[in-house]
Amino acid sequence: MDVGFVGLGAMGGAMAANLVKAGHRVRAWNRSGDPSIDGLEMVATPREAFQGDAVLTMLSDDAAIREVLLDGRVLDGARGNLIHVVTSTISTAFAGELAEIHERIGLGYVSAPVLGRPDVAREGQLNILTGGAQDVVARVRPLLEVLGKKVWHMGDDPRHANAAKIAANMMITMAIEALAEAVVLTESAGLSRDAFFDLILNTLFGCRSYQSYSAHIAQDSYEPGFKAILGLKDLRLATEIARGAGRRLPVLDAVRERMRDAVEAGMGERDWSAMADFTINHA
Repeated sequence: MDVGFVGLGAMGGAMAANLVKAGHRVRAWNRSGDPSIDGLEMVATPREAFQGDAVLTMLSDDAAIREVLLDGRVLDGARGNLIHVVTSTISTAFAGELAEIHERIGLGYVSAPVLGRPDVAREGQLNILTGGAQDVVARVRPLLEVLGKKVWHMGDDPRHANAAKIAANMMITMAIEALAEAVVLTESAGLSRDAFFDLILNTLFGCRSYQSYSAHIAQDSYEPGFKAILGLKDLRLATEIARGAGRRLPVLDAVRERMRDAVEAGMGERDWSAMADFTINHA
């Protein structure tokens, strides 16, 4: 397929590289220069990336998409019948707005946020959550299957995929904080982290989130895979959904404030699991 790609950070660059390896033509644009990925055709403007069969965007948030695509009127110049796949974690409200805009101008739209860190993206092992009309999703499914080990269709409403992704990220931050608070309890009694993590990972909590983030905590290593500042953004998106439903979620409120405290303590560019470091050593 003739594919455009906008946004070549750690995640987007890995995804675009995998599309090239799978034999697709990929024309890419990046806000911060050329990442020098073999086989990519770099273009001078995002509008040039919107001239193929489909375009995937991996921009950081609602504001970045609005600035690059809407303020720049990029969509107005897109090739007819093109499908735009937004792989970023964005608000459900903005996903709905984007779906309406695309329908009005005759472009296909799919929300397709991903579960996985940059190392998982490089391996083509992401879990991809899709929201959109099934026939439109089917047209881009061959691309998504290159990028992920499984495509999970959440429904015809694009907002469903974004809601699922935001809820999943909320749950990951809750797992990180649970690990940190458990370490505070067990180390206060003299039990080592390694011994406690060996217990929980081989009994009650042997899942990927606990496995991945207990390793960060055990090694006291928080090199960014997903930055804390972005984790805080996603927790704010979760809060927006809850407030829109007229609900207050107390655990969400607590973990959002703890992530905010970690970011304000200078940890915003570290991995979001640095929230555990804040809880263990600073709170």
